[in-house]
Amino acid sequence: MRSESLRHHLPVAAAPVLFTLLWSTGFVGAKYGLPYAEPFTFLAWRMLIVSALLGAAALVSRPQWPRALDGARMALCGVLIHGGYLGGVFAAIAEGVNIAAVAVIVGAQPIVTACIIGAMLGEKVGARQWFGFALGFAGVWLVLAEKMNAAAIIAPGALFAFAALASITIGTVYQKRHCAQMDLRAGLLIQYAAAFVVMFAAAMMTETGKVLWTREFVFAMAWLVIVLSLGSVALLGFLLRKRAMAKTASLFYLVPALAALWGFLFFNENLGASAVAGVAFASAGVFLVNAGQQTK
Repeated sequence: MRSESLRHHLPVAAAPVLFTLLWSTGFVGAKYGLPYAEPFTFLAWRMLIVSALLGAAALVSRPQWPRALDGARMALCGVLIHGGYLGGVFAAIAEGVNIAAVAVIVGAQPIVTACIIGAMLGEKVGARQWFGFALGFAGVWLVLAEKMNAAAIIAPGALFAFAALASITIGTVYQKRHCAQMDLRAGLLIQYAAAFVVMFAAAMMTETGKVLWTREFVFAMAWLVIVLSLGSVALLGFLLRKRAMAKTASLFYLVPALAALWGFLFFNENLGASAVAGVAFASAGVFLVNAGQQTK
């Protein structure tokens, strides 16, 4: 009986850690790949490849397809979570906004989510969790303060990052409310196919469509497709089904801190004392947000 309980709870306990680690590598993949393709073209290829892989898997697994209305809702989630969020992040980096500033802007998602949870989902956020959100936000700023400057935040390209913040916030809340019980195999295929249509249209209207298929670009594409688009997004869907919205959103606080760590490990970017303190603050914030709720 105890072993059965462990097998049931272990995936739920391990999924947040694995999700945060994987999701945080997205900035690294973008930095590797963007020199060889424009952002919307890059993402259109990414969405096309993922859709093809999921489509092949669907032919074998035969998932339960949703009704028309539910399918439309899944498509909207895909446009917001995969198209709007990733399109905004990639476009901001391509426009010259430094990765640290982008990470800070999209790292504000838990605060934005907390502000609308009560009205949309009926989830209560207590004082301890609000303090956790504030502590986590302070940690994000400490991690990235060494690399940020006012010009990086107010640059026109930062508007793309704010669009990404709006998209991921609305998309995750909408998915929690309307698509939380979707069949992941069918749901993800619909989402990525919808995101591909939007990214392809954006690329055709605003970019040249040229891609340099270098070894670095192929590696970045493979990583983003397999690890991010398939692995971490499937985990996000799992978390949205199993955990309260506030708890899931709080995980994003650790992403900028981990992104700074990957920058130190892979790109020799300095990680000073304030950044180390920020990691501790962000971790404490996530703990406080998670400690006050029961898994759903």
